[in-house]
Amino acid sequence: MHPDVREILEDARERAEETTRSFETVEARSFVDAVEETQAEGRVPVIAEVKPTSPTTDGTVALDPAETAREMVAGGATAVSVLTEPDRFGGSLEALREVRAAVDVPVLRKDFIVDESQVREAKADLLLLIAAFVGDLGALVDEAQAAGFEPLVETHTRDELAAALETNARVIGVNNRDLTRLEVDLSVGERLLPHVPDDRVAVAESGMETAEDVRRMVDAGADAVLVGTAITRSDDVREKTRELVEA
Repeated sequence: MHPDVREILEDARERAEETTRSFETVEARSFVDAVEETQAEGRVPVIAEVKPTSPTTDGTVALDPAETAREMVAGGATAVSVLTEPDRFGGSLEALREVRAAVDVPVLRKDFIVDESQVREAKADLLLLIAAFVGDLGALVDEAQAAGFEPLVETHTRDELAAALETNARVIGVNNRDLTRLEVDLSVGERLLPHVPDDRVAVAESGMETAEDVRRMVDAGADAVLVGTAITRSDDVREKTRELVEA
């Protein structure tokens, strides 16, 4: 496993131990409905990510999370993803709260959730659960759904995809980035996306920079795509989002 990922997971477990269990619930904005509405309009459902930095990018983007999210939605984003991991992604729960208050589309909390105590920390509409790093995936999916969240279960291998499909999750992510080595390969999506059943929403994640990349994932079977760095680091967030939405 990549040293950065190992440290991120260790930090996530420490944060989980320090988390005071709350009973936050949410009346979620429906991501599934939003995807269907965007597709009906002939556009690609894009989850645009507010991403100040990451272990795979150089430097940090100085941004206002709420204003950046507004620009993404103005460009046609179906949903917005917000990093809440503080140390290596520059995220925070406060940024999540600010973004959700600023936009009316579904908002994804993206973090390394490893324990049920973390599920109800803050209101979001979707909650990322990474199959590779979760012990009892089914239990976390059920906990998230009980609190009103829509779990987005992220996978990278056929075994992880099979495990995700054994849960009640309606949204299945296929990450083109191997989190153990932090390497990106769009062919991962081309191999796995066709195996996501039609009754689940398939989301392609990572590695997409151009409209051509997005179209490649849609042609492989993605119902939606999640794009972070290419949008956040563009000169014009609104126009870059629009470019990908219209792919």
